[in-house]
Amino acid sequence: MISSLAASPRPGAVAPSDLLTLDDLGPMGLRSMLNLSHRLKANPGVFRNRLAGGRIGLVFDKPSTRTRVSFESAAWLLGMLPITLRPDELQLGRGETVADSRRTKLLWPDGQEIPRHVFPEEDVRLDLLPAGAVTRHEDGLVEIDFQTPDQWLEEDEELVGHAHDPFKRIDARRTSRHIRVSIGGEVVADTRRGVALFETGLPTRWYIPREDVSAELSVNEGHRTTCAYKGHATHHDVGGERAVAWSYEEPLNDALPVRGMVAFYNERADIEIDGEREERPRTQWSVS
Repeated sequence: MISSLAASPRPGAVAPSDLLTLDDLGPMGLRSMLNLSHRLKANPGVFRNRLAGGRIGLVFDKPSTRTRVSFESAAWLLGMLPITLRPDELQLGRGETVADSRRTKLLWPDGQEIPRHVFPEEDVRLDLLPAGAVTRHEDGLVEIDFQTPDQWLEEDEELVGHAHDPFKRIDARRTSRHIRVSIGGEVVADTRRGVALFETGLPTRWYIPREDVSAELSVNEGHRTTCAYKGHATHHDVGGERAVAWSYEEPLNDALPVRGMVAFYNERADIEIDGEREERPRTQWSVS
């Protein structure tokens, strides 16, 4: 949310608006805003409390501590109350049920490994959905793009990522095997207190207690993944490798045994189990 400091619009100035994106500004508007920013930095006292009593919000598509601090500092200087939000915290347009059914089915489209929920058309509020979010199938069934609704509920449990596959299974087992992880020839983790996570169709993932990871873990804010069964993953840069490790800080049920533990991509790190080096599998995660 961007507010202009100018008392009245000038040719090429940013017109007052409740919500603007860079695409709304145009070249002249963007240049005017940058010039205004330079003026504010050069003469902060002139603009102090200029917008006193107002509120301004910034919605983060990708979290950035530096951007948030700069934004909040400038807002306080102008006398405003700064509010920072993540996309998942927005409540705009929420509350309308677009589909509610006891007659849903799972559909596996040709060539697709992930199933889709399909509904009888009469159980879907098509008037609340954009046309591009709806796919029609045989027998009067309708598929809704999973990313379009704000929330999916199966019974009273929220779904994330995609529909659950009833033929997929996850098992987590504590293990005293000697697990050693190296990156670039340097040992970054060493433990006998790990958890082996077995997931249908994927390599065994070895989760390690954080205190047994000797290398520095640097959170990679720009790399995000979501597992429908384990939840939202936090990725870490380690040993000069970007997003080579991950953890589940607030896992779903299937990942509760590995909460807060760290796993490394078998595809990009060297993992030894009881002194025997595992082969690096070739998967979609082989390249960062």
